[in-house]
Amino acid sequence: MYALDPLFDTLKAAQSRLALETRQAKDRALQSVMDAIDASRGLLCKANEADVLKARKEGMREALIDRLSLDQGRIDGMLQGIAQIIRQDDPVGKVRAGWTLPNGLVVEQWTIALGVVAIIYESRPNVTVDAFSLAYKAGCAILLRGSSSALASNRVLVGLIKQGLAAGGGIAGAVALADSGSRDEVEQILRARGKIDLVIPRGGKSLIRRVVQEARIPVLETGEGICHIYVEPSADLAGTLAIIENAKTQRPGACNAVETLLVHREAAAFLMPLLAKRFAGTVELRCDEPSKQAIGTPPPGLVLKDAVQEDWETEFLDYILAVKTVEGLKEAIAFINRYGTGHSEAILTNDLASAQAFSLQVDAACVYTNASTRFTDGGVFGFGAELGISTQKFHARGPMGLEALTGIQYRISGCGQIRV
Repeated sequence: MYALDPLFDTLKAAQSRLALETRQAKDRALQSVMDAIDASRGLLCKANEADVLKARKEGMREALIDRLSLDQGRIDGMLQGIAQIIRQDDPVGKVRAGWTLPNGLVVEQWTIALGVVAIIYESRPNVTVDAFSLAYKAGCAILLRGSSSALASNRVLVGLIKQGLAAGGGIAGAVALADSGSRDEVEQILRARGKIDLVIPRGGKSLIRRVVQEARIPVLETGEGICHIYVEPSADLAGTLAIIENAKTQRPGACNAVETLLVHREAAAFLMPLLAKRFAGTVELRCDEPSKQAIGTPPPGLVLKDAVQEDWETEFLDYILAVKTVEGLKEAIAFINRYGTGHSEAILTNDLASAQAFSLQVDAACVYTNASTRFTDGGVFGFGAELGISTQKFHARGPMGLEALTGIQYRISGCGQIRV
């Protein structure tokens, strides 16, 4: 069995050193990592091409191939994310609150690094850079465990990260890649009490369920994205069509892509024929009976199927959209709260009262009014990058940036007080 204990020990020792680094030292090291990646684009693209070729041969869906693929634009995006993290304040070493007790003790609440973090993720090699950069700036060492489909890309990226850290005076031991290919790695991480302070799963339902159920260490849970858009009769028609199309087709393999469309019964008659025409040849529609009736004669090229119960419970990550007609806002909210995953939900309406009720009653990390769900992203929100989208209700929720990797320490100063 391939043992990760040496990596755990190296990371723990490196984190103790990293906790003492100044913001200037961390930013200088991150800039050096940017330079190393930028100077080796060809090497990175070659490794990624090998991953993509292997994935296609193994039958991976094209929407997931898109998540795996790197090009010059996506490399630019990774570098821009690091640059944005560099510009942000150091999240650790801040006094969040302070007060003096009646006995004269001064209590201060400080932010500190969480420690050694592990992230277990699928496919997307940009997560390697995002997670490292956020962890390093937050003073955390990080163990990266990506999927076998991105192994060549991740090996090159982590090699370049370590190279950049060494050249920039950083702490190269603060990042490690579990790359043996052994399935046993995940189990070792989940049982690493006293070695790993936090594990973050980022991927599909089965991965997240396994981590949550088997972990012996704290888990910061991200969630699958069964995201909904609810359309009211008052919604602007042209804007509605554009938003739905963007939310479904811009990157269907992303967790913030819409999977189920809910249409008010009074909006179905005018919306569904136009939506069917727009999606003919691109998106498969799985409709309940009223939505199907509203389409009428399907336009040429449209793949139209009857919706079944499983469709409401599925994150398709593909060019498939489930559609249901509802009686109104109350039914839409109830449906979302039953089948949603707490990720991103949207209402398209020009009724202010409906928008407010939707925002107050829908249980999700991100709630949109008249906008695409595709904006749920740490980079878009100004975090530079993200560790994932948390669907939990404590510590961190929604896109997770630097603050998600910090904890609290109380520092108490006295002058000889004793408790009686």
